[in-house]
Amino acid sequence: MKKLSFLLLTLISFTIRAQVPADTVSGAKRMVFVSDTQQPMWVEKILLKPNHNLQATADIFLDILSYKPTSLYMLGDVVALGSSNKKWRSVDKFLDSARKSGTHVAGLLGNHEVMGRRKRGERNFDKRFPMNVRTGYFSVTDSVAVVMLNSNFKSLSPSSIEKQQSWYESTLAGLDTSASIKAVIIACHHAPFSNSKVVKSSGDVQRYFVPAYIKSRKAQLFIAGHAHAFEHFQKQGKEFIVIGGGGGLHQPLNSLPDCIPDIACNYKPMFHYLSVQRVQNKLQITSRYLKNDFSGFDIGHSFQTNENGNIFTTMIKDLSTNKK
Repeated sequence: MKKLSFLLLTLISFTIRAQVPADTVSGAKRMVFVSDTQQPMWVEKILLKPNHNLQATADIFLDILSYKPTSLYMLGDVVALGSSNKKWRSVDKFLDSARKSGTHVAGLLGNHEVMGRRKRGERNFDKRFPMNVRTGYFSVTDSVAVVMLNSNFKSLSPSSIEKQQSWYESTLAGLDTSASIKAVIIACHHAPFSNSKVVKSSGDVQRYFVPAYIKSRKAQLFIAGHAHAFEHFQKQGKEFIVIGGGGGLHQPLNSLPDCIPDIACNYKPMFHYLSVQRVQNKLQITSRYLKNDFSGFDIGHSFQTNENGNIFTTMIKDLSTNKK
């Protein structure tokens, strides 16, 4: 029976690999970003409709593993309740498989990690992501620095907020002058801009994190989650991506005239994650999405930045006619 299960898993993994589109930049190392992989909570199901969410997260994990990325970044709300050891079981298996394949793993805190018993939740998180520093840290892959920030301002003391802000601004200044760094990505959990009808744009992230990102010469991309949708905004020539499609309950978006202009207005997959590769001093960004019938993954929204952080080329897969 165990042998049969192993053969079945191997066949599934091979099938996924065979269906992977050729979106790889030759010779470039791959960074993968995923957010909001938490299991749906019963209270969330009162307002939002579930859609095989646990299966979607499992499929995303398998697709990521099939790529064997150089680095994996999980941007918060990894599980529904950080203090619950039970909630971490499937994630632990995924992280163990990723590390065994040689993938560097990093993560940052979301609101679900600090929900309820905050200290225990943070301890559980740090066991899985020992690099984490609750007042910010950065990780480098292929000369790209990924700055990981804690946007849970309500759980941070004023001194911790000040400490993180000082570190963040000085770190960006240093990365801008470092000859070994070609590009910078900023990441936190709460999105500075979102049209979600469930969660709002984060005013604190706009206040503390956005100005230094705009000012930075090498920072080309700002990635966040929290809003369970895919969104792409451009502010002052800089790119902002929301990738909250790791398996949480999908959130409806405001599409009225007063909404924030979204470059990816016709690309709204329910489940997705992000692949990033460096092309000289630019970044190639590609969203991979799970098809509505759960038959596999495909390439969706894809674009490349230039050295000043502005959008260079764009390919958007129009999903507006897809039926859920």
